[in-house]
Amino acid sequence: SLPAKLINGGIAGLIGVTCVFPIDLAKTRLQNQQNGQRMYSSLSDCLIKTIRSEGYFGMYRGAAVNLTLVTPEKAIKLAANDFFRHHLSKDGKKLTLLKEMLAGCGAGTCQVIVTTPMEMLKIQLQDAGRIEAQKKLMAAQAQLSSSPAAAAAAAEPAVERRPTATQITRELLRSKGIAGLYKGLGATLLRDVPFSIVYFPLFANLNKLGQKDPNVKAPFYVSFLSGCVAGSTAAVAVNPCDVIKTRLQSLQRGVNEDTYSGILDCTKKIWQREGPTAFFKGAYCRALVIAPLFGIAQVVYFVGIAEFLLDLLPKRRA
Repeated sequence: SLPAKLINGGIAGLIGVTCVFPIDLAKTRLQNQQNGQRMYSSLSDCLIKTIRSEGYFGMYRGAAVNLTLVTPEKAIKLAANDFFRHHLSKDGKKLTLLKEMLAGCGAGTCQVIVTTPMEMLKIQLQDAGRIEAQKKLMAAQAQLSSSPAAAAAAAEPAVERRPTATQITRELLRSKGIAGLYKGLGATLLRDVPFSIVYFPLFANLNKLGQKDPNVKAPFYVSFLSGCVAGSTAAVAVNPCDVIKTRLQSLQRGVNEDTYSGILDCTKKIWQREGPTAFFKGAYCRALVIAPLFGIAQVVYFVGIAEFLLDLLPKRRA
């Protein structure tokens, strides 16, 4: 049933995000840093420096936004894919690869309603620590090269309060209206639609390999491995689009970092100033995030946690 699908999708998203959020934070920071302003050299370096400067919970900055909105996002994505697959199938016949891709395209298009504002807010919170660290580093360098009087003045920098998701939302709505929360919508579509086109058909076909009978669900470990393989493959394939989306949705920039007017401008500047390899920044982080996230999501979704929970509820007597 649709309610069960939505519950399954929501539970899957909550479990998955909680497990992999620190890696997602590292991915955002690695993608946003530009040449000449590198704060982190790798995933482990980013996580270690984050813990040292911001504490353990610094790795979960922006998690509240994700945990709040990932339920409707994953629910829409998984339920929409099932909806389109159902309506594209004829008399229960097996879907062709093209129709599977069309169903994935529909699911990816539907989810951006929630994904775009969620990513917009999450990126601001995740990247705030990187910008703070960069400012502190620049201040320290200035102290070393300045006069004793200037060094003393810079020794006590003004304390900046970290913005909250609520404050960012209010400011965006006040200054730009609802469109402010949907900045980077085109780039989000550019990432999520191809992702779903690759992911859903690949998962469905890998999962079928583990089914001994077409009418019996595959074992949970098959669904998990299928979700991991399909998710990591699709994640790496669309990573260039994810880099562009992350850069466009970042409202604050570090010192001497480029700003972008749109998708084409962003693509051109990254290619010219950082080289083609910059489009794969954070690719392995994204694969590490998406693989378990979608593996867990598909296990929860296919095993049917919602049905299990609903069965535990006392049934009404007729």
